[in-house]
Amino acid sequence: YTRGTVTAFSPFDARADAEALRKAMKGMGTDEETVLKILTSRNNTQRQEIAAAFKTLFGRDLVDDLKSELTGKFETLMVSLMRPTYIFDAHALKHAIKGAGTNEKVLTEILASRTPAEVQNIKRVYQQEYEANLEDKITGETSGHFQRLLVVLLQANRDPDGRVDEGLVEQDAQVLFRAGELKWGTDEEKFITILGTRSVAHLRRVFDKYMTISGFQIEETIDRETSGDLEKLLLAVVKCIRSVPAYFAETLYYSMKGAGTDDDTLIRVMVSRSEIDLLDIRQEFRKNFAKSLHQMIQKDTSGDYRKALLLLCGGDDE
Repeated sequence: YTRGTVTAFSPFDARADAEALRKAMKGMGTDEETVLKILTSRNNTQRQEIAAAFKTLFGRDLVDDLKSELTGKFETLMVSLMRPTYIFDAHALKHAIKGAGTNEKVLTEILASRTPAEVQNIKRVYQQEYEANLEDKITGETSGHFQRLLVVLLQANRDPDGRVDEGLVEQDAQVLFRAGELKWGTDEEKFITILGTRSVAHLRRVFDKYMTISGFQIEETIDRETSGDLEKLLLAVVKCIRSVPAYFAETLYYSMKGAGTDDDTLIRVMVSRSEIDLLDIRQEFRKNFAKSLHQMIQKDTSGDYRKALLLLCGGDDE
């Protein structure tokens, strides 16, 4: 069961695809159209098989060839499509915390939106691939309440969904209300513990109850009472509890809205959600932004980069 726009291509022939890609990149000039058509219409497992066939047939590394033949955002997109799914998030986090300055946006997006099982997997792969502990790396580059909430999320110990206890819902909502609206200087720790550990079903009820008690959406309180990276992370967690596809629809919208495009975010979300829930993201996008994701990509990007993104998007929602 998947709500992705990219599914297994059939009938699939890894060798034929490898040959077509080699031909597209051989000699003078590159046939970008062939490259983008093949790579956007095969799923990640199939792309890995194509890369293996490419090496077998030609003794060449497909990703290296893509890097030397393509340029700019189009190259980044094609190389991202070729990254094995299991390592995608670990790789993104590795690059978000390396060198000068940490990319908090990437830490926030990934750790707020992934399931506990996915987070456990990311930690394992990070250790395997980079021989380093992800939590240590993140704590080394972050601080304060922002760091603490990231650490809570990294534990991947959110309660599983079960029967919701209305008494506990009421209690949590009251605690958040007292910590946020009633107290001068928010008690961030309460927000961190409750938002980072309670089950999704429980928290959705807590948010409703919070609204009843306070007259505010919890997002409004967070917005008013916190700031900076902590605020962004708390908001991302709340939005993902409400709806992961809606969170990504908003993320995509803001990556393209206004002057200039945040292409790194656009590429990361389109690639990482293409086999998971991009159909749901498209639906939320259409509902919340009075235009379709397809229309916005069309307007905001150009060239082969645009063609490939539109194919990943997989259709317009009128």
